Amino acid sequence: MRHVKAIWPIIALIISTNAFASELTVGSSAPEIQATLLDSTESFQLSKKRGKTVIVNFWATWCAPCRAEMPAIQTYYDRHKSEGLEILAISMDEARELPEVKKIAQQFSFQFALKSQANVKSLGRIWRMPTTFIIDKDGVLRKNGHVGDAEITLTELEYLVTPLLTKP
Repeated sequence: MRHVKAIWPIIALIISTNAFASELTVGSSAPEIQATLLDSTESFQLSKKRGKTVIVNFWATWCAPCRAEMPAIQTYYDRHKSEGLEILAISMDEARELPEVKKIAQQFSFQFALKSQANVKSLGRIWRMPTTFIIDKDGVLRKNGHVGDAEITLTELEYLVTPLLTKP
């Protein structure tokens, strides 16, 4: 019986962590996301991005699918950044891997941050990678990264994001 009592705090933590993720509903207000940008004192704050469509992508240097999708994200960004598109790529790497994160980030022109320098708890536990969230100009969640395919393609970005960019 003592072992059962000892495990309840762990179960409660798992349930509470995943509860946030289950509360993320496409069509409802996106939770706040804040991060200090890589190589900058500037910060990213989702609530200050109203009027812009935002893609938040979680990735890691050791994640092959993450690195494989980044050129498509860059291509999409190049095509649509003038239309009010912002992208924040949050690396799940540890701070000690910062040189490798910077090496990869230099290849792209969108914004980067480290998870250790971000407040993303309201998104729930990021348990798979890559994970991508899409937020429209009104701050409404349009893609919950916890649901559906983990990887995002250029075709999916065109399908999911382009209509949000042209929305008045």
